Amino acid sequence: MSTTRPGTKMHINWRKWDGGPHWVHEVVYLGRDEWGAWFGQRVGWRSHRPGRDTLLKTSCVMLLPDAPQGSDHGSEWILTVNAPPQRTRIYIDVAWEVRWDAEEPSGIDMDLDVVRRIDQRGTFVDDEDEWEEHRVEYGYPLHVVNRLEAVTADLKRRVESRTPPFNEETTRPWFDVLDALEM
Repeated sequence: MSTTRPGTKMHINWRKWDGGPHWVHEVVYLGRDEWGAWFGQRVGWRSHRPGRDTLLKTSCVMLLPDAPQGSDHGSEWILTVNAPPQRTRIYIDVAWEVRWDAEEPSGIDMDLDVVRRIDQRGTFVDDEDEWEEHRVEYGYPLHVVNRLEAVTADLKRRVESRTPPFNEETTRPWFDVLDALEM
């Protein structure tokens, strides 16, 4: 990561707890701030997983936060902020072992998502049913379950109150960086 320059195209690579493939997002590295590393996706860029392949209809920026102090398991989430007119403005993948691996970010998607929409649904935790199913199927360790349930509740509170980095004042400049890149 330390040698990665803004404007470098790469991927964010997700897998499931059992090592199976999950989402791969085509992104560009935008830079860093006090919150962590920022990435962007432009209209027409690809996100795919087994059984699903999409091209973005709106741009977005993503934040890979720095791992919590003293963490031996990497970061615990990745934030995606979608540009208008997308109704889902914030989508946070709760995760495990998110870190730079072989010059690209990778992590384990842990099912739970914190979502903020601009419609009547507002802010909510998504995929709790998948979480319950997979914690049994994959045998998530109890310390991981307890930690990520606490992280999810904290993220939901922070998104609802729009505290940084979950506010437009923090994310808008990264859309400007994405728009300014010549690619």
